[in-house]
Amino acid sequence: MVKLSRDDIYIISQNSNWSAKGVQSILKQNIYSSPTSWQQFLRLFFLSLGIGFATFGVLFFFAYNWADLHKFVKLGLMEGLIIITTFVVLFSKFNDLIKNLALTSASILVGVLFAVFGQIYQTGANAYDFFLGWTLFISLWVLISNFAPLWLIYLTLINTTLVLYSQQVAQDWSGVFISTLLLLVNSLFFIFFIVGFKKITKISFPKWFFYTIALAAIFSATIGIVIGIFSKFDISFWTLFVLTSILYASAVWYSLQINTTFYLAIIAFSLVVIITSFLIKIFKSDASYLIVTLFIIGSITFSIKLLLDLQKKWTNG
Repeated sequence: MVKLSRDDIYIISQNSNWSAKGVQSILKQNIYSSPTSWQQFLRLFFLSLGIGFATFGVLFFFAYNWADLHKFVKLGLMEGLIIITTFVVLFSKFNDLIKNLALTSASILVGVLFAVFGQIYQTGANAYDFFLGWTLFISLWVLISNFAPLWLIYLTLINTTLVLYSQQVAQDWSGVFISTLLLLVNSLFFIFFIVGFKKITKISFPKWFFYTIALAAIFSATIGIVIGIFSKFDISFWTLFVLTSILYASAVWYSLQINTTFYLAIIAFSLVVIITSFLIKIFKSDASYLIVTLFIIGSITFSIKLLLDLQKKWTNG
């Protein structure tokens, strides 16, 4: 049966003798969320909000009372909070969601503990050392929990570590090379979660998780190619260009297989940015602004029209 949209129901009701009771019933089945769904959403929302406020409350407590606290108190409080949250995960009878949220909070507190330790003893470590240590010390928790928000924090830490390492240690790395590295890291994680992770753990992650990783990968590819266009077409640029072409083609194929326009939309936006950068470089006259403006308007209009047609076809087909 074809799933009806709100517009479909409106058109049918206006051009038929469909009763108001029947319209209301089909709206509840296809459009409106049920009271149970709202209760589930609000329960998760307020629970996550409470744990988030509690975690950031610890951060603000240290920021406000930093000068008045003894170093033993500073470290003791942080270690005590990590131990308490870990005990909640290990020995409480709460459901898995609450335990995973507590473990996520503990993972954030690990980073706060490292920051407190570094400020007390002035370790002189580079910023990438801090994020690298944070990443390593929560790796086991991330693997055990298989919790999407915690995995997202973990991937953010990995990306941050690589960027800071390129800025503070590997200063000879070009912007194109670091973008290629970030593209590879995020793409491999995306492929792993799509292909291998579900088969290994039988756990399905929400769509927003995959969308976020895809955005990170495509953002890295776009920035790297734009940097290469305005610098020079060396081997790093062509490596990134070929890799991006393969990944974009694979993403388009995957989008058509699962009938989603999200990946197509962000790839289209990336291509518009890349081609616009190339046009700006080759047209160095004042006419380039007119050409670029016309290209942006035309390409975005065409992309939106194509995506809307695809979405309509998938919805009604």
